Amino acid sequence: MSVNYASGLSAYKNKGRCGGKEYLDSEKKLRAKCTELCDLIKKSKYCVIHCGAGLSTAAGIPDFRGPNGIWTLEKNGRSLDENKLKSFAECVPTYAHMAIIALIQNSYVKHVVSQNIDGLFLKANIDRQNISELHGNYFIDRCSNCRLQFIRNRPSPTMCCQPTGDNCSQCSMPLHDTILDWNDNLPEEELETAEQHSNRCDLSICLGTSLQIQPANELPLIAIEKSDQGKLVIINLQRTKFHNYANLVIHHYIDKVFELISENLGIKVDRYDPNLDPTKSTKDLVLWKSNKHLQ
Repeated sequence: MSVNYASGLSAYKNKGRCGGKEYLDSEKKLRAKCTELCDLIKKSKYCVIHCGAGLSTAAGIPDFRGPNGIWTLEKNGRSLDENKLKSFAECVPTYAHMAIIALIQNSYVKHVVSQNIDGLFLKANIDRQNISELHGNYFIDRCSNCRLQFIRNRPSPTMCCQPTGDNCSQCSMPLHDTILDWNDNLPEEELETAEQHSNRCDLSICLGTSLQIQPANELPLIAIEKSDQGKLVIINLQRTKFHNYANLVIHHYIDKVFELISENLGIKVDRYDPNLDPTKSTKDLVLWKSNKHLQ
């Protein structure tokens, strides 16, 4: 899980600001802010959601820079008890993951740009063309020869773009995991697609991200840099360095925010269904179609 992911990365000192204070809006303030957010969503013609580790903490996956985050504890000479944590295979999408799928299906959200490697959007059965995963996915292998991607029915045994032991069903060449190390370049196709959607975006919503890692932290700002009409919303328990640029900042738990959003917009949010989860396939590897680039 994320503890093993963090320990598998190369040594790297500049992990950003860790352990910042968390804030929680009052119920009254939260409801007022969610009403304002829903108004922005209704007016938006091209909304893009940008996700960080804070989105998945409700699924039992620890974040990195929160008060009890992996790197915060590491900085203080402590560590998480791995025996008390769920594996990536056990974790399932949160209410917010499923609500985002519903927002896409109801044409409120056009695209998701994710820094998370947990595969929870994949488990929620997101359409391939609706997501860019900048840092990889433990449930996706990639063929470096024909560039096809395959869904795994178990987490990758490797990381840092190493051979996983499986071969491409199309060209028989070795498959590699998609999990990046600190100094790896972002996958070109994923970044290109994320940039294309960000350039069309008029509403960027940032969820559970400290907005410290480049270039992912630059993409949400495109909406407000290219037009006075562009809007930036940050939903995070901690402050970020971009708070002063945001049109709206919500300090609350992401699942609660999306419960209020779905209620306000009148959209039905389905429960996670393992029968629709492509990582539960009886086949070892299932082809995941490549990004359909914007015209």
